Amino acid sequence: MMRRRSTLLTGCTALVLALGATACGGGGPVSAGGGDKALSGQSVTVAGVWSGTEQENFQKVLDAFTEKTGAKTSFVSTGDNVSTVVGSKIEGGNAPDVVMVPQVGVLQQFAAKGWLKPLSKTAQQSVDGNFADVWKSYGSVDGTLYGLYFKAAHKSTVWFSPDALAQAGVEPPKTYDEMLKAGQTVSDSGLAAFSVAGQDGWTLTDWFENVYLSQAGPEKYDALAAHELKWTDASVVEALTTLGKLFKDKQLIEGGRQGALNTDFPGSVEKVFGPKPEAGMVYEGDFVAGVAKDQFGKEIGKDADFFPFPAVAGGEAPVVSGGDAAVVLKDGKNSKAGTALLEYLATPEAAAVWAEAGGFLSPNKKLDLASYGDDVSRATAKSLVDAGDSVRFDMSDQAPAAFGGTKGTGEWKILQDFLRDPSDPKATAAQLEAAAAKAYKG
Repeated sequence: MMRRRSTLLTGCTALVLALGATACGGGGPVSAGGGDKALSGQSVTVAGVWSGTEQENFQKVLDAFTEKTGAKTSFVSTGDNVSTVVGSKIEGGNAPDVVMVPQVGVLQQFAAKGWLKPLSKTAQQSVDGNFADVWKSYGSVDGTLYGLYFKAAHKSTVWFSPDALAQAGVEPPKTYDEMLKAGQTVSDSGLAAFSVAGQDGWTLTDWFENVYLSQAGPEKYDALAAHELKWTDASVVEALTTLGKLFKDKQLIEGGRQGALNTDFPGSVEKVFGPKPEAGMVYEGDFVAGVAKDQFGKEIGKDADFFPFPAVAGGEAPVVSGGDAAVVLKDGKNSKAGTALLEYLATPEAAAVWAEAGGFLSPNKKLDLASYGDDVSRATAKSLVDAGDSVRFDMSDQAPAAFGGTKGTGEWKILQDFLRDPSDPKATAAQLEAAAAKAYKG
């Protein structure tokens, strides 16, 4: 899927993630064991969550690697259950060479099991020179760097149809309450306000995280992410209550709560930007732009635009980030080619391939901003490279996979149940704490 998968930076008008320095061009040579085409005859199997447009665009990157090195590639889509799928492949003696890991918690789990090879010296040098320290931190376990963050997500963007908002006579809101009020006006004009992808539990964690980060603040966010603060804390109940204001209002959500539970992420984008619009807005990350552009032919900035997720209850406007880290598995049969692929992915040359295709943000600060295909993406990328070293990662992606990253269980399932019936935030908080306590002990 598109995940995802989901940092607080304050006061950014476009979008913010975080990597210091100015963008500049260039792309270093990939170490492929002896120059171009040195890997002819070898193959690399890559596993990751991506499907659809994201998989097609990543394949363009893999094809560029093949052109450069001669190594053939194959991509296996795992769906959202990366840890389960990869674990079963390792146990079956059919491990992929490289995995694109969408969650810090899963990367830590893989490292703890002894499945990962540390990044090569060449890749580490690229990370040191091309990436902010925060990405090195998120890719490391106990001081060893295993993960290269190739793709970043900015998950504090609310996407909208400019025509729908213009028809309703509303401007992009600055606060959460203003957003709900604007939604009522959009709904009164004939379209539902929001398309919500409740069938995919990860989208609901992103909703919660934005509300919680803004309302409770970064210190409590960090404490909750590390489970140093219990989910029964009053701040969690308060955030669920705030989110419940949206979930309870049948007029605001396209199809009501049951309709949302039957809508997956691509479907939620289609309901706003497809041929028969049913809603004016959809909340999710910057990757919404790729779906709107590639699947529905929308011109980003004209037919599809965003406003930053608004501030909640007097807090700072939140910015939640996520990312996909490339790792090399020890049990892969072609670790030489896998290592070379990671060295290639660390270059701005590799990032430029997907940047041009759209629906992509790179945490590589050496990527030329001109590589992005539209002004909205360039603005997003500029805020990313200008924001410094202040990233905080998607909370559910930092959790053990059993709690924050598995379909049908843990936080995903509990928040789906809350969407179905948001009447008792305190009970939901208790369920979240019980599931978290079990997962963190494990």
